[in-house]
Amino acid sequence: MIITSMVNKDSATESNLSLIKRFSKRLQGAGTLRRAKANRYTDRPLSAYKKKQQALKRIQRQTEFERLRKLGLIEDVGRKKSY
Repeated sequence: MIITSMVNKDSATESNLSLIKRFSKRLQGAGTLRRAKANRYTDRPLSAYKKKQQALKRIQRQTEFERLRKLGLIEDVGRKKSY
């Protein structure tokens, strides 16, 4: 979603500082900055391909660990009991 905010200089005598202040007021009024800051850290959902690749890697790691455990190269680690 693209939101365009435009501010033109009212007169030749208007300073750049007042132009920037008017522009920032317009951005605050439109809520553009608030939305941009809220969306800054949100992640996009993973694509089906990425999910599949992660699942395949996880399965491959599990089978490799199980193989090494059966060969005795990795000692058997017990799981903690939850009560």
